[in-house]
Amino acid sequence: MIIQTKTDFDELSNKIMEGVNKALRNLVETSAANNQSLVVGDDKGGFKSVPAKELLKKLPK
Repeated sequence: MIIQTKTDFDELSNKIMEGVNKALRNLVETSAANNQSLVVGDDKGGFKSVPAKELLKKLPK
């Protein structure tokens, strides 16, 4: 696919972000079903382990 206009770029960008969001949701749902935790980062460069069930509550549907 050759991106020719800003609209093409925006459309491709939206599709990529939609795919990433679906993949992340799937990861959290699978981890929650297996009673696992995930490591998440914060805006200060730190990180912590959080139960996937807690993350799932905070994700938009």
